[in-house]
Amino acid sequence: MSIRVRLDDIENNFLKIKPVPMPITESNLISLPDHLRKTYMIVMSKGECDAVHVSKLTGRCRAVESNYLNQLSRMGWLDKRRISKVVHFSPSQTLSASLQNVKTPPELISPPNI
Repeated sequence: MSIRVRLDDIENNFLKIKPVPMPITESNLISLPDHLRKTYMIVMSKGECDAVHVSKLTGRCRAVESNYLNQLSRMGWLDKRRISKVVHFSPSQTLSASLQNVKTPPELISPPNI
């Protein structure tokens, strides 16, 4: 098979993929600190990206974004995979299971007693 035919086949396979937004409740999203939420929202909007791409969009340095992306990955919010030397992050496929482990602070559930 020629390379051109194989590339056409790969391109056609990608065209068949229909992304579906994952349901995330506002309370779960609010449970993230602001700095992590900003990073997470960029990855969600792009689908998959690396620390360099995220840092260009947030204006923060790559090392900081790499740290935040790895934190989100350890928390179960993002999946990561290595392609050559670059680590790519994408929204977690098992997000709903991991969100059950996220505890919402009591102050977000009900107003404080005055």
